[in-house]
Amino acid sequence: MSALDSFRKETREWLEAHCPSGLRSPRDGDKPPAWGSPEWSKQAESWKEKVAERGWNVPSWPAEYGGGGLDKDQERVLREETQRIGTTTTTWSFGTAMLGPVLLEFGNDAQKREHLPGVIHDRVAWCQGYSEPGAGSDLASLQTRAVLDGDEYIINGQKIWTTGATRAEWIFCLVRTDPDVPKHDGISFILFDLKQPGVTISPIQLISGSSDFCQVFFDDVRAKAANLVGKKNGGWTIAKRLLQHERASLSNMGMGAGARRSGGKRKARRYNGTALAAARYLGVSDGTLGDPILRDRVAQHELDQLCYGLTMRRSGAEAKSGKGPSALSSMSKYYASEMAKRGHEIMMSAMGASALGWEGAGFEPSELTQTKAWLRSKGNSIEGGTSEVQLNVIAKRVLGLPD
Repeated sequence: MSALDSFRKETREWLEAHCPSGLRSPRDGDKPPAWGSPEWSKQAESWKEKVAERGWNVPSWPAEYGGGGLDKDQERVLREETQRIGTTTTTWSFGTAMLGPVLLEFGNDAQKREHLPGVIHDRVAWCQGYSEPGAGSDLASLQTRAVLDGDEYIINGQKIWTTGATRAEWIFCLVRTDPDVPKHDGISFILFDLKQPGVTISPIQLISGSSDFCQVFFDDVRAKAANLVGKKNGGWTIAKRLLQHERASLSNMGMGAGARRSGGKRKARRYNGTALAAARYLGVSDGTLGDPILRDRVAQHELDQLCYGLTMRRSGAEAKSGKGPSALSSMSKYYASEMAKRGHEIMMSAMGASALGWEGAGFEPSELTQTKAWLRSKGNSIEGGTSEVQLNVIAKRVLGLPD
């Protein structure tokens, strides 16, 4: 038996022994807890910690910092074995998707040892301090200042559209450390604690009724100089790299756009994603979705998702063989945003009046969330860099078109 075959056997045995029923495809006779129920949430939390102990939520990160330490062949085996039982070991967070990859590339050993274990075990919640009221698409115009005071920086300024700031404990932040040089050259990348005097966080109410985006104000906030990542005034290079990781992660999240786990009739199970979720509203006859117009839209969306998934697998393999994400991540992020919005549009059309619930009786819990989810999906083409910014990156960096 080869070393890779041994790894597959060990992986399969571990998954079978530890993955709870609610986090895998049901087996004959199983009655897994309902998605989102207290029992399901308990199983999900336990599974997340078991996976983190093995480092398999970040399987390619070095073992010395708590990652899985797997090579690309072992990572492929892990992915195949989790897909076999219908589960996953990865969990998305700002730490795993953005900060961690940047620290591994640009951070020093002390920074990695201090911050990566908390990211892997989800003990520290992070948020991203990039955009400002006058520096969104033109991010390099940011004005939040950081002035060195002994072994600390004193930070003053404001960030906006800071996702999850009300839940976050730390922030990775772009600050201006030299106002007298060209704007791209005076920016630094620094980490600091949000739970300190001088930090004010104000949620921004969205059209969907949620408040995940926030304004964050800094008034003489302090950050250790030791938490400045990379070189002083060298933050723009790190900022661009992190945006590539962000766009790549948002692209992967777009794969399930508009879909939830659903039951449906056996003959409808050959459909997946949006089709399966929409089947109960469209009507199913002999395995065929009833409404011909919506059937065409659903089929096209399913084909687009399949093609997109294959493209993402190819680009992922290319990234692992090189130096990580590139400007091509703007292509996948743009397309994922469009697919996510399209999936929600299809669900709204399929559900009809059932999708118009906001609160009160007469609707199932999942139906009460659909309109909010549809409205929230409009932000997909803004967050992580607007679609207009992505098209500019594609034109300049991928196609090589002139300014």
